[in-house]
Amino acid sequence: MASISSLGIGSGLDLNGLLDQLESAEREQLQPLKTQQASYQAKISAYGKLESALSSFQDAVVKLNDASLYQSLSTNVAGDSVTASASSEAQAGTYDVSVTKLARAQSIATEGFAERDAEQGSGSLTIEVGTGDKAQTLNLDIAQADSSLEGIRDAINAEDAGVTASIVNDGGTTPYRLVLSSEETGTEAAIQSVDFVSDAGDTALNDKLSFDIGGTGSGTMAQTVAPENAALKVNGIDITSQSNSVEGAIQGVTLELDETGDSTVAVELNNRALREAVTGFVDAYNDFKSTAGELTRFDAESGAAGELLGDSTMRSVESRLRSALSGGSASGEFGMLSDVGISLELDGSLTLDSDKLDDVITNDRQALTDFFAGTDEVDGLADTVDTTLGNLLDEGGTLEHATSGLESRIEGLDERQARMERSIARTIERYRSQFSQLDGMIANMNQTSTYLTQQFDSLNAQLGQ
Repeated sequence: MASISSLGIGSGLDLNGLLDQLESAEREQLQPLKTQQASYQAKISAYGKLESALSSFQDAVVKLNDASLYQSLSTNVAGDSVTASASSEAQAGTYDVSVTKLARAQSIATEGFAERDAEQGSGSLTIEVGTGDKAQTLNLDIAQADSSLEGIRDAINAEDAGVTASIVNDGGTTPYRLVLSSEETGTEAAIQSVDFVSDAGDTALNDKLSFDIGGTGSGTMAQTVAPENAALKVNGIDITSQSNSVEGAIQGVTLELDETGDSTVAVELNNRALREAVTGFVDAYNDFKSTAGELTRFDAESGAAGELLGDSTMRSVESRLRSALSGGSASGEFGMLSDVGISLELDGSLTLDSDKLDDVITNDRQALTDFFAGTDEVDGLADTVDTTLGNLLDEGGTLEHATSGLESRIEGLDERQARMERSIARTIERYRSQFSQLDGMIANMNQTSTYLTQQFDSLNAQLGQ
């Protein structure tokens, strides 16, 4: 069989072009399927946008369904000496805090060495850090090749044993000094002793790498920064802390000491967090409504329409949410969203009266709690809306069912398209075979015509015509 590229050679006809036109005409049968596939894919994408907006709204609803939100406490600090954060165990109140001393970490240093990378000699190094529960001992065998200040520094730091090492250049004639620092502040985390025993019996090296916090022994390492505990007063009560992060001085409050001085720490109900949660609820719902409006829009002038215009799933989602919100709550003093400063508008969006909400938060906090989070006997509005959203978003829910239905239809269209592709291929192959036969037939006819013409010309020549 002749290939496509050879079609028309015998006949002189543009059979390749004709075959291409026929194939294009056959493939027009696929266009309705592709259009339908694109429509289903657009709907699946639209369901994804809808799901994202609903998930964000559900996150906002879950926050309002948490009873601890309404009892959460915040701290307000006047002064620069401390910052504070409150846990659920904190109690409301005002506390005067006076910081007289910040906690410091200890540092000790060797005498100077001429070189930082010169080998000093192998030996064993023992460092005792901390007292009581913080006590730990670091034992290191220092090889000859690792006995430079840099090698000793790296060996100490590799152990993560409550002490860090560094090298300082003091600018002197023997400038390099090994500095050891406690990783934590306070006297209980201080380095108690350093002991180096040279394998070669170098007593001078032993002394240069030895320290005792009590000042006994011949070690020449010196304390350059003394360990100190933090000292402060809370409502006149003296408090000592190993750390600048102080827990327990005020129940449920962590104080971070920043500088010496006086501050006032007020622990109070966290109105801001509650206000932000209610505002977030309104904003997230309105974002959903905006997304829904985009997906169901219709432009009369251009005829452009949203992917979910007229979609039954979209109508169901909006109807169920509108019902859940307008139904209000049967728990407590408040029954409707309008009671807490939230209005459900005719277009389905929500508007918030900030002044009314602030008044409710300040004066009717328990009623607000019961409305959204419910009581032991009755679910609140947030729980009702969360249940509705779960039915829409959870596995096997409305959106998953709608999406899986479209995916099944797309699979069916893929199968139909594959069958049609095979049918078109067979049709084009048949056309190609017929064109090849036609090409050969016309070629033979042209040869016969040429032969007969030659014969007639020869006969005329013989007859003198």
